[in-house]
Amino acid sequence: MRAYAEWLERHQVPLYLAALALGAAVGLLVPSVAHPLELAINPLLGALLYATFLGVPFTRFGRAFRDWRFLATVLVVNFVLVPVIVFILSRIVAADHVLLVGVLFVLLTPCVDYVIVFTGLAGGAKDRLLAAAPLLMLAQILLLPAYLWLMAGPELIQSVDLAPFVDAFLLLILLPMAAAGLTQVAAGLTRAGRILQEVMLGAMVPLMMLTLAVIVASQAYGVGQQIPALLITVPVYVLFAAIMVPVGIIASRVANLDDPARRAIVFSGVTRNSLVVLPLVLALPARFGLAPLAVVTQTLVELIVMVVLVRVIPRLLPLRYQPT
Repeated sequence: MRAYAEWLERHQVPLYLAALALGAAVGLLVPSVAHPLELAINPLLGALLYATFLGVPFTRFGRAFRDWRFLATVLVVNFVLVPVIVFILSRIVAADHVLLVGVLFVLLTPCVDYVIVFTGLAGGAKDRLLAAAPLLMLAQILLLPAYLWLMAGPELIQSVDLAPFVDAFLLLILLPMAAAGLTQVAAGLTRAGRILQEVMLGAMVPLMMLTLAVIVASQAYGVGQQIPALLITVPVYVLFAAIMVPVGIIASRVANLDDPARRAIVFSGVTRNSLVVLPLVLALPARFGLAPLAVVTQTLVELIVMVVLVRVIPRLLPLRYQPT
């Protein structure tokens, strides 16, 4: 099992690209799978995050939560710097109010789920990012209405239901975290617990592959049907990721963080909360019908970016710096 897991980890990037390609092919060739696969996304994310949390000893999690310099940096990057960048980039689609709404929803909300997985794959401080997840979720619940009011107008706020944020926090963060904590306790007491922990840690790469394939397959056909209208959002998403990499590096250097923490800051700044935001956008009035596909387009662009960054960020931030 250990040798198999090591082989998967060494070949994870081409495996993820293959999963993305397979998902796109299935979604485009068999559009009827879209709805059933959409229903599978949250359970898969929950399983993926359960496996991720298992790899973070909860003693380190406690220390990470007390790292106020890291927490302050991740909050400043996501809720001070990101809104400025998003406002500037969103002017590209400002002429189309529906696309603007989709772009704002997704780019203003930092990811709290699979960003932890990708951060870990890149050798980043996933324990510290995990500790920051509740704060990131709470902050975006509180601040998103204000940012939308400023950038899209007050009439939009009346249409927004934030209940999906709360559901996602409970089902995708607290529940997998609690299950992982109980499994770690069981692993220290029983052989069955140790076997379960080892199996789930070995399943990390296959779970990620399955999650990527299902997400893409569930959304590929809908995006494909609206490609001409959605193409203008692609440069917005690519530019956002390209800008946030140096922004995250500079902000973490100013904060004098070590390299694993710097990697985590970069991934947090780049990765957005599209899977949590999507139910919010789907709940908007019918006139915003294209906005959910704008969110999905960001997901597809971001997944490719994440696979690339898993290889690029360790080269940009080699593990050699310790703060003074």
